[in-house]
Amino acid sequence: MFESILNFFESTPPILGALYATLFTWGLTAFGASFVFLFKTMNRSVLDGMLGFTGGVMVAASFWSLLAPGIDMSPGTGFIKVIPAAVGFTFGALFIFGLDKVLPHLHINFKESEGIKTPWHRTTLMVLAITLHNIPEGLAVGVLFGGVAAGLPEASIAGAVVLAIGIGIQNFPEGIAVSMPMRRLGLSRRKSFFYGQASAIVEPIAAVIGAFAVTFFTPILPYALAFAAGAMIFVVVEEVIPETQQDKYTDIAALGFIGGFVVMMTLDVALG
Repeated sequence: MFESILNFFESTPPILGALYATLFTWGLTAFGASFVFLFKTMNRSVLDGMLGFTGGVMVAASFWSLLAPGIDMSPGTGFIKVIPAAVGFTFGALFIFGLDKVLPHLHINFKESEGIKTPWHRTTLMVLAITLHNIPEGLAVGVLFGGVAAGLPEASIAGAVVLAIGIGIQNFPEGIAVSMPMRRLGLSRRKSFFYGQASAIVEPIAAVIGAFAVTFFTPILPYALAFAAGAMIFVVVEEVIPETQQDKYTDIAALGFIGGFVVMMTLDVALG
């Protein structure tokens, strides 16, 4: 089946492939959000385990799919070779840090808000939070497809597809994590689902922008890969991990993290 998927993407223009791949990740977010039609609440231990899994996938993807290829394709040796990764990683984290301070949003626990003060409803703030955190995921897929479009040997369709699969897998619990709290707050199932799936609409947009940018400015690819990695790691450390520490299920969250890391590492090494 994986070979059939690769054949499809190899026959598709890379930028269009980036769009298709992130439509898939968006679809898995919607699938997760659709669970709100089956359940009104979810056990906190299950939610923490899924969030831990999400963090593990994102950390593994940041290294195996983004940082390592970015370093490999950088020119020079020693300290010179790692400069693009270090610079891109730093600016990626600072980019999300800046958005985090400016864009009004609400954390998953619906208690802590960040960004500028606003009268917006808390459901809107919650969707903005998840949307903000989905930007680096879409960007990561896009820059890999952009590298393929630019003809760089270090960038492969297989690697880009595997990254999209991994992000799609972790988007499934994200969809649940958005829609379920909204349902608990009294929103209808339909509205909870709508907000849950809408949080990932930014991924195809970010992917196409990233793919176009790398295609037209090929030398930035190592920086762009590290930028996406830095943004993803910032999200994990600032949002995902702290959220799993709010209750008594920290061990379940840690095991979920390990499971997510192993799954993404295995996918990338075995298939990418």
